[in-house]
Amino acid sequence: MKKRLAAIAAFALVLTACSSPSDPLATESSDDVITIGTANFPESEIIGQVWAQALEDAGFQVEVTSAIGSREVYLRALEEGSVDLVPEYAGNLAQFYGADLPTGATPADVDTALSEVLPEGLSTGNLAEGESKDSYRVTRSLADDRGLTTLADLSKLDQVRIAANPELAERPYGPRGLTSVYNVDASTITMVPISDGGGPLTIAALTSGSADVADIYTTSPLLDSAGNEIDLVTLDDPEGLVLPQNVLPLMRSGALPDGAVDAINGASALLTTDALVAMNLRNIGKEKAEAPVIAREFLEENS
Repeated sequence: MKKRLAAIAAFALVLTACSSPSDPLATESSDDVITIGTANFPESEIIGQVWAQALEDAGFQVEVTSAIGSREVYLRALEEGSVDLVPEYAGNLAQFYGADLPTGATPADVDTALSEVLPEGLSTGNLAEGESKDSYRVTRSLADDRGLTTLADLSKLDQVRIAANPELAERPYGPRGLTSVYNVDASTITMVPISDGGGPLTIAALTSGSADVADIYTTSPLLDSAGNEIDLVTLDDPEGLVLPQNVLPLMRSGALPDGAVDAINGASALLTTDALVAMNLRNIGKEKAEAPVIAREFLEENS
């Protein structure tokens, strides 16, 4: 019981930290204001700001509650009504809610499966073309030296040290997926856990030789700690081990006023993978542009 009370208290602190003390949305969403929640990584904030400004352009009042936390935390906020809408990724969301998707599933397969497992009271908008998915990368020199072009080629290595977020160890597309789908010897695979979401620390492990392969999202800029671009090779995944991860809006059913979902879907239609890469680079690269500025200029350039 004490652990449960502590968890509830911690969740309340997260939401309080993301909203001003006078903000009525700190406890529940107002009927007159659409509240967008974002996860605690830059791309989620950028997507949330793109939707927010598209909604404002369509005449709606919007608040953005940023950096709520991990999927478990922001989905709880959505289900409890603290926010109305969050950016999500189709494949991971479907698996989170228990969808059983085969290797090689298409975006349409994922979308159908997701509609079948979503809890009552939640719904989604349209899938964007753009997706941010896990991908395995190696240095150009290793790829050339050992002839690495696909995930199956990792079986050529005597050791496969994977730099990645610790949770990759338990993901279906992690070590056990490499073994079951691509016949990479399990005894050669070890994890190099780094909790920066495929960022500079993960890249440093790869370029320094502390890891042989790194899990880096397809929309992550490939930058070292000094902000310089690094040339890495993405290994092809011909069997579709990693599910499609198209961006999509996840919302409380009936929480958004008429026309709001159309405005969100219209903005989502502009979100290609290349566009996400470019916006992320502006944010975490040398420019260090703020998410609202990036979102406004993106919508103006694509209007």
